Amino acid sequence: MARGALDPGDLVRALALQAREDTRLGDILLAHGMVGETQLMDALCAQYDTRAADPVTDPPDPRLIDAAGPARCLRSACLPWRRLGAATLVATARPEAFEAERAWLEAIFGPVTMMLITRTALHEAVMVTRKRALERRARHLVAAPESCRGWRGSGAGRAALAGALAALGLGLLAPRALFIVFLVWALVALTTGTLLKLAAALAMLRHGADNADPPAAPDAPAIARLPVVSIMVPLLRERDIAPRLIRRLGALSYPRELLDVMLVIEEDDDTTRAALEAAELPRWMRVVQVPHNPLRTKPRALNFAMTFARGSIIGIYDAEDAPDPDQIHRVVRRFYARGAELACVQGVLDYYNPDTNWLARCFTIEYAAWFRILLPGLARLGLVVPLGGTTLFFRRAAVETLGGWDAHNVTEDADLGLRLARHGYRTELLRTVTREEANCRVIPWIKQRSRWLKGYAMTYAVHMRAPRLLWRQLGWRRFAGVQILFLGTLSQFVLAPVLWSFWLVLVGLWHPLAAVLPTGGFIALGALFFLSEMLNIAVNMAAVSGHRHRFLMPWVPTLHFYFPLAALAAYKGLWELVARPFYWDKTAHGLFDQTARARRTARRRPAG
Repeated sequence: MARGALDPGDLVRALALQAREDTRLGDILLAHGMVGETQLMDALCAQYDTRAADPVTDPPDPRLIDAAGPARCLRSACLPWRRLGAATLVATARPEAFEAERAWLEAIFGPVTMMLITRTALHEAVMVTRKRALERRARHLVAAPESCRGWRGSGAGRAALAGALAALGLGLLAPRALFIVFLVWALVALTTGTLLKLAAALAMLRHGADNADPPAAPDAPAIARLPVVSIMVPLLRERDIAPRLIRRLGALSYPRELLDVMLVIEEDDDTTRAALEAAELPRWMRVVQVPHNPLRTKPRALNFAMTFARGSIIGIYDAEDAPDPDQIHRVVRRFYARGAELACVQGVLDYYNPDTNWLARCFTIEYAAWFRILLPGLARLGLVVPLGGTTLFFRRAAVETLGGWDAHNVTEDADLGLRLARHGYRTELLRTVTREEANCRVIPWIKQRSRWLKGYAMTYAVHMRAPRLLWRQLGWRRFAGVQILFLGTLSQFVLAPVLWSFWLVLVGLWHPLAAVLPTGGFIALGALFFLSEMLNIAVNMAAVSGHRHRFLMPWVPTLHFYFPLAALAAYKGLWELVARPFYWDKTAHGLFDQTARARRTARRRPAG
């Protein structure tokens, strides 16, 4: 104010915001355009009687950063800069917290002297000097016993090949016996999966689909000051993405000074980088570039980006997501209402293009049942919740305790959900909706589903390395649920043709078991198939019975012809499990947006 850079009225307004927000006064001033970054830094230097570090003209000493640890430097916003006689100059982006950090700094460096640096400059200085060390760290955060990074050398390929050869040999010697083994396996998977689905649906009916946020726990702290929430949006080969991202995430009603949206891109992704550089990103959005590595997975990128996050709550969106405007407010209230054991909040995923074609309709129906009935039902039953990849929010401390995401797992979301449960954390479903583009083309759908099923197989194999330990950590009910959810789901898709073979009987053709299975056996199997199909139809009908999706109800029975695609995806996934276990088959986005844009252009084009 003395320098004439800040209006007194703006200061009063900023102080009122700071009283109810857990952020620095300077961040509020910058977010609302009350001062510029240079003006703020000059005033802070005068206030603390120090100078600002300039990483361009006077770069930091990388050896000092290594001594402190790059990740710790980012977390504490303190960057050891240079030796000056007996003291060490340390640049900080949070001068008000420097005294709290002094103890660990002096334990490493001896006497320290404070300089100032902007948060942006601090991040850039670490990226320039130590990005490779942070990238290596991002690949190895999860403890080896709970990671699949040793998959390639674990003998999994040899075991799979041996199993395939054994099945082939048994098929040649005793084809009927092999068929019976596969049939029993498929029937067990179908029966247990159907019973679990029924239990989840009944749990939802019994408790009701309550849209209200729960009352606060007696020991839960009140939200005295709203926290900073960091949102990570992984992007890969996305064209013209910035306008849609700004528009859709700009609809969030959470205070801008408390939003930290990180657009996470690969260092060599020229397509996405050019698209973002051409746009004018708002102050609450920034780009984090992940150093190149042959391992190009979403969890690796998330691990790297999280070290640069500001927030105590970490959220994840996909490139095409359009969340409810009040979503962040509701997530924050849920975390504070439920206490420290709640580590993850999963929102509802929905689609804004269900009328594109038949595949998009079926995809929307499937996900409506999964997110509106089955996942909430599993949570109410106290079972492990396999997370979805978007509209996820975590307590940062809990994720860091578990080592973040498994950088080598192609379904990092389901894996993290299981690890959270193993270590005593809780996941809850929140009925707030994020809409994105439904996969509406066959080949991209199969690629996406094959990656998911490959990741399910990996996750199951990794966590079953020590089944007794898993049993002790989860208890028998949740252990059984894991078997049904992971092994059972994979088995149903892989062995689906065994069950489809019974259509031969209905059309009067020969069946491999016609000579050994009595008529009553065929009737019992037919009854099981019928009841399973009726339950699927009932659950899907209930899932789309709301006003927004009611038009999809006539399409529910056609899902019988939709799921055979998943069998193809399962075979592709199993092949990749052996040949390319860490390959990330990216889901193609933007078809709906491109089609809609073309339609708008055509409507605007003059006739003739």
